Amino acid sequence: MNLKPYFKSLSVVALTIFSGSQVQGGVGADKAWTTYEAETMRTSGTVVGPNYAPHTIETESSAQQYVKLGEQGEFIEFDATVDANALIVRFSLPDAPKGGGTKSELTVSVNDKPARTVELSSRNAWLYGNYPFSNDPALGKPRNFYDELSVKGLAIRSGDVVRLQKTDDDGIVCSIDFADLEQVPEPLLAPVNSLSVLDFGATGDGESDDTEALRDCMAAALEKGSTIWVPAGEYKLTGDIILPSNVTIQGAGMWHTTFVGDEALYSQADRRVRFKLTGSEIHLADFAIMGALNYRNDQEANDGIIGGVCSDSTIKRIWIEHTKVGAWIYNGTNLLIEGCRFRNMLADGVNFCVGTSGSVVDNCSARGTGDDCFAIWPAASDQGYVDEHVVPGNNVIRRSTGQLTFLANGASVYGGANNRVEDCEFIDIGTGCGILISTTFPTSDDSRGIDNNFSGTTVVENISLLRCGGYDHSWAWRGSFQICMDRKSISGLSVSKVEIRDSFSDGLTVVGPGSKNGQGTLSNTRLEELVVTGVGLGTKKSHDVFVRKDAMGGLTLVDCELEDLKNASKHFTVEQE
Repeated sequence: MNLKPYFKSLSVVALTIFSGSQVQGGVGADKAWTTYEAETMRTSGTVVGPNYAPHTIETESSAQQYVKLGEQGEFIEFDATVDANALIVRFSLPDAPKGGGTKSELTVSVNDKPARTVELSSRNAWLYGNYPFSNDPALGKPRNFYDELSVKGLAIRSGDVVRLQKTDDDGIVCSIDFADLEQVPEPLLAPVNSLSVLDFGATGDGESDDTEALRDCMAAALEKGSTIWVPAGEYKLTGDIILPSNVTIQGAGMWHTTFVGDEALYSQADRRVRFKLTGSEIHLADFAIMGALNYRNDQEANDGIIGGVCSDSTIKRIWIEHTKVGAWIYNGTNLLIEGCRFRNMLADGVNFCVGTSGSVVDNCSARGTGDDCFAIWPAASDQGYVDEHVVPGNNVIRRSTGQLTFLANGASVYGGANNRVEDCEFIDIGTGCGILISTTFPTSDDSRGIDNNFSGTTVVENISLLRCGGYDHSWAWRGSFQICMDRKSISGLSVSKVEIRDSFSDGLTVVGPGSKNGQGTLSNTRLEELVVTGVGLGTKKSHDVFVRKDAMGGLTLVDCELEDLKNASKHFTVEQE
């Protein structure tokens, strides 16, 4: 098949590699993979984009471009720059006319030799209508176009030509956003003093129900003070795994040990894959959780990893996909979530909610989430699990990366004391802000004397925001970085070393929708070394910094590199040092 004339010669390597921060040292999560953007590859398909409007595939695409493979034999290909034995493809297939998804196939070839034919499905993509969305295409307003496919057991060497080719003439258009290559390590060995789930009847074949085997193994491990060992395999779970104090579950690696849900049972919230932390000294490491949730219902309990009244625990190197949330922690104390991947969620990647304090997200990545990648929300919950004696705060989101939301923001802080977001990067947030500091959601309950609004000093430091500031589908354009005084005013914000590049709209915005109720005031706020380069990719009326007319109070700018500052409020003061 002849290549279309506007593509680069086959002899030219055309790819984009994101292997870490492009702006400041030490920002973003460590990445074991190398990303190759489809629109920079050699192809016989069609490059689409960029576009910055809501409800389009382009806006949810990396760099707002993708390649469309419509006919049998059309392909994308690239020259590998690393050795790899695993491939991840971010793809979009059309939905069926009445929902439920469609299927198609791609052939993966290495140096013109077919290595694998893989099946793609859009079952877990496509949502419609207004929040919290529906699976009914008749409601319009589509979003959540993409899913990902992971393939291991390949043999790719640096310099090899990797091709993804449409296999069949099935009439299904396959859109490719990018491909990741990764060198997966060998499975880990069983730790000393451990009990294997295989000895308690688990099969790890992905077909048999291993729920009771895991529970039995946990009971025995607690009695003997042993670690629960889960070797490489797929373990089907069909009910909650309640984790009391002193439980350790160790897998063989996030590519090797996987807990999977039963698609046929996933309409029942209590039959999904869910690990619930309910004590102290609980440690989870080196496995994956692959759910089968493809709709959002906020009246149903979350799946994934849930932290109840828990403390002094760790969640390390866990890969979570196709659940409502990755990790939802309420009233957690001194928790560490480290080295995890949160992919293709229906809602948040991580949410430190209600009374959570002293907890850290470190070196994690979130991609394709249906709400905030990472959030701190000290809600004054009415669900009966608030401890009025705990002051939520001193939580940290650090050295992490968020990308490609289909709703909401990169990192959001909605209140609490002395929280921090530091050394992070947020890329292609086309549905909201890279960073949001906001009082949009409730954090107080006067009847119980609870007020978890911002206190102390909230710190945002050493942040890279690339192609953020998209259109919140139900509201308006949001800045790449936004400070929003809504239900409450905000005081005590320290922002430093933030670089904003190629914003969809404004760079940094200050808005005060709560001013009509006396709650739109920003005070004791300092922005230091803020650099804004490029605004208005999606809307012409954009500014490096924009203060909306409803904002009240003021802020101080120190050593900032700005070309355009627009203060539209008569009640807001911007001081510059």
